[in-house]
Amino acid sequence: MLHRAVKWALSSSVWGCRHQTVIKAAVRDLDVGIGRWYSFQVRGVASGMEEILAKVVAPLPTYETREKSPPPRESNSLEFMHFYNSLNKEDKHGFLSKLSQDFGVDHKSVSELAVKLLDTQLRDLATILQVEDRLRYSLNPRYKQLLNHLSRVEGGVKFLVDLRADVLELISSKTSESPHIRDLNGTLKSLLSEWFSVGLLRLERITWQSPCEILQKISQYEAVHPVRNWTDLKRRVGPYRRCYAFTHAAMPGEPLVVLHVALTEDISDNIQSIVREFGSLHAEEDVNKINAAIFYSISSTQAGLQGVELGNYLIKRVVRELQSEFPHMAQFSSLSPIPGFSSWLQSVLGQYRKEGRSSDLLSEQEWKEVEEATNSVQRTLAIEALRKLISTSEWNHSQRLSLVLEPILMRLCAWYLYGEKRRGYALNPVANFHLQNGATMWRLNWHADTSPRGVANSCGIMVNYRYFLNETSKNSALYLQNKAIMASEQVLGLVSQFQKTSKL
Repeated sequence: MLHRAVKWALSSSVWGCRHQTVIKAAVRDLDVGIGRWYSFQVRGVASGMEEILAKVVAPLPTYETREKSPPPRESNSLEFMHFYNSLNKEDKHGFLSKLSQDFGVDHKSVSELAVKLLDTQLRDLATILQVEDRLRYSLNPRYKQLLNHLSRVEGGVKFLVDLRADVLELISSKTSESPHIRDLNGTLKSLLSEWFSVGLLRLERITWQSPCEILQKISQYEAVHPVRNWTDLKRRVGPYRRCYAFTHAAMPGEPLVVLHVALTEDISDNIQSIVREFGSLHAEEDVNKINAAIFYSISSTQAGLQGVELGNYLIKRVVRELQSEFPHMAQFSSLSPIPGFSSWLQSVLGQYRKEGRSSDLLSEQEWKEVEEATNSVQRTLAIEALRKLISTSEWNHSQRLSLVLEPILMRLCAWYLYGEKRRGYALNPVANFHLQNGATMWRLNWHADTSPRGVANSCGIMVNYRYFLNETSKNSALYLQNKAIMASEQVLGLVSQFQKTSKL
């Protein structure tokens, strides 16, 4: 009865896009809920783990029979997936630890083959190559076969993407320091990188006519500038806007990485004009007003694909699409947030206050202006007042405070992006992403994101990373190989001011 009622509701024209999505999700949750109940009723978790792993993780075939072993039954893979999905978070972590530790590489066999390889170094080349191939084969963990088999069943690739997300969460939580878990993560990442190579991805333009489930996911996955409502979403896929996503045949209806683009006359210096502009909803595009493409949001939707190169290729593919649609277009740039700047600045101010080094950060004249603007009678009070101002958005509503803080914050932000490093590369993850792609750190923009989130994360500052298409390959190589950052005169000028005024 419930089944027929739901089916009728889904097919009824009265029900809108959002209602269909909600009902379908409810049906899926119902199926999963019944499956979980059944799994726990049939067997205990611990004994269930032992049983399922013994059943589905076959011994590694011998080298001679590696291509002759029959594939396991598909039902084994489906049972494994169902059992894993029935576990709670803690049990999943225990299951992954057991899988990685008990069904990994046969270290004894590897050691024996390594010794044999050393013993054959004076033999003929064919013998050496065969022993090397045997050694290479023995380095495969037992669970790798299982992962490959899982990828071949319906929903298997999505299951493995989600499985790796659980592995990454386990590693980041530090609840397990096991090297076996890290090895499992490396194996999964290697397999997913092959399965999600750019040649197997499909570029889709998302429009208001796209399936409602896709639109719903585009809205839900937007991580940079949250979508407020359906009108807002319609605007972001409407005139003077483009939205593109990579999809994969093994995960139909699931966008993997999403790029939002604004088509403008000039390179935008604030996000308000892009995501809060109401005049473009029903406008007709005028090609003469489209000279620049602004990449204002790129979101990876699958935590399990972390580290698998997708965003870089998406930008390159979109550039080719836009050049085909607008041959005269020559300006390509991001308008990027600066996550982490406010936190970094708070940490620096706290450190300088503790060490009594306030004069090493701001000039005497700047500290006097801060003291006057914050009514502070002592330098230590001025530092604390500055920290408090940055932690709130109150200063953003005061013209006097904004004028005092603009040169200070712009200078410090330029240094944070250009000078703060992690292993020689930009500390800021967004900067690191665009610099790896070959972009130039082109312009810092004051009052570029006045939303509470923008002010809290980066004091309202945003940055343009400019893509000069004939220089991106060279810039990327310089950054990746020599850790050199290409930057404009504006950025370098702010960095120079920082170096003259401040000492870190």
